[in-house]
Amino acid sequence: MARRRVTMADVARSAGVSQTTASFVLSGRTDKRISTAASERVREAARMLGYRPNVTARSLRTKSTQTIGLVSDTITTTPYAGDLIRGALEAARAREHLLVITETGGDRAAESGLVNGLLDRQADAVIYATMYTRYVTLPQELYGRRVVLLNCLAPGFDAPSVIPDEIEAGRAAARLLLTAGHTGGIWAIGGHQAVPATPDGIFAGNERMRGLQEALRAGRAGLEGVIECEWGAEDGYREVRGLLEDGHTPRALVCATDRVSFGAYQALAEAGLSVPDEVSVVSFDDQDFAAWLHPALSTLALPHYELGRLAVELILDQERLDATVHRVPMPPRVRGSIGPPPD
Repeated sequence: MARRRVTMADVARSAGVSQTTASFVLSGRTDKRISTAASERVREAARMLGYRPNVTARSLRTKSTQTIGLVSDTITTTPYAGDLIRGALEAARAREHLLVITETGGDRAAESGLVNGLLDRQADAVIYATMYTRYVTLPQELYGRRVVLLNCLAPGFDAPSVIPDEIEAGRAAARLLLTAGHTGGIWAIGGHQAVPATPDGIFAGNERMRGLQEALRAGRAGLEGVIECEWGAEDGYREVRGLLEDGHTPRALVCATDRVSFGAYQALAEAGLSVPDEVSVVSFDDQDFAAWLHPALSTLALPHYELGRLAVELILDQERLDATVHRVPMPPRVRGSIGPPPD
């Protein structure tokens, strides 16, 4: 048999006060003169009886369910992006909101159904998120709603976007090499495009390359070459091995991702080239294994936690819900893979 829900009247009766007094105490109201003893009796009665506020009734009164929906494509199935979800969850909890997370798997039909499901359940706002930074077309149901775009951009849609600052990360990668004394023999492995058949990674690749080239030019240096390839370990291995077999001896490699760097390490080792004594390597993402490579990989970290946290903070701040692009810094993880160029 289902247990009967404890009501405010039950709490008031147990505490020996009026229902109005019990309501004032449990809602945190301080504008009514209620004795300390009565307040303590109400709180103790609520605890002993297991009282829980009626969220549905409160939402009808306040016009808010204190619920945020997060719709993502594949974020929840990607292990190293877990910090993005954690940042969003902790920010929501700090503001006494519930975050409901849904996953579309990249299926547009499923996406529309999930968005409608959140709206039918009176979610106050929706965070629309993607695993890879890219341009998106939002479901029609989200027009006119409180929305924040997380890790994506939608030109013409009046909502803030939260994305990693890939341009500044490219500049930072260049400055790490310049500070170490590198002005020539610098190759970019991965280039602008991650996977030619899909948009995944193209936005990040373009922005990283833009920042990289800007900072190198400012430091009176430049890239000796750019090798376009996909962004896996096997791609880094294949392309760096091919570069060496063609007679090129790079002094520094700027790899599109840590996975590309992992493959590059293997190709350099097979050729008898030492990192960083003969070839420096700098990368992007800061995946878990980057710190375990030998030598540990210098990389620009994707700020997953900060992205999730800021998205929630923006969606709960009515005054910041304009079409501003918020770029979150990608902090450098300087380790052992960068050294001065060989004589």
